[in-house]
Amino acid sequence: MKLEGATLLRLRKSIQQFQLGDGGGPACLIAWDRDAYLSDPATKQLVDLWFMEEKEHSRLLGRMLKRLDGEGIQSHWSFELFCWVRKFLGVRYELQTLLSTEIVSHVYYKMLRKHGEDPALRQMCALIIRDEAGHIGFHASRLAGSNLNKRRSLGLIGTMAFLSRTILAGTVLWVNHRRALLALGATDAEFYRRIWRDSRIFISQLRKQRERSQQQDANAPLACRLVGFRE
Repeated sequence: MKLEGATLLRLRKSIQQFQLGDGGGPACLIAWDRDAYLSDPATKQLVDLWFMEEKEHSRLLGRMLKRLDGEGIQSHWSFELFCWVRKFLGVRYELQTLLSTEIVSHVYYKMLRKHGEDPALRQMCALIIRDEAGHIGFHASRLAGSNLNKRRSLGLIGTMAFLSRTILAGTVLWVNHRRALLALGATDAEFYRRIWRDSRIFISQLRKQRERSQQQDANAPLACRLVGFRE
């Protein structure tokens, strides 16, 4: 392991915050109106699996902290704000917030894998990157299959709103983790370039999935469409 000095201290602090975010809060949706969204058993099962993987990430990060001679933390201002937003602004906004967080966290781990010199750190990042890609795919399928979103066109305004939310989430992450990634050799431009690229990729995937979903609905018998079912 080649990490040492100020670089080690900054990386340790960064991982402490991510470990808290993945495992320090409730391993579930916490919005005040979440029950309606979770009333569908299949949806609840997917959400439960999603948060189980987040807890596993927290465990991996905890082991990495021990490797870096660090310990977990119990609170942080950004984590407290994150939980407040999720709880009080409703489940739809909570899901939007979590999606933006997944995208920017995915970028964080890819940069950490690229610039970190410790083999164990890179292996941990590879595992988390794999899972985060699945979580982002879940959100794309969720949005593409939503009846509300099917009736909406993801035009310029919707695209810019999504990009703005994701860049804002990325900026919050960057405020807390910039020093660690810069110490490893990353740059501001690289971070925001990756955020922009991955957000555009998500939008493109969402449009393709929505088109397929709409085509399936159009090919369904009229009676099925009227009651909102697919064959």
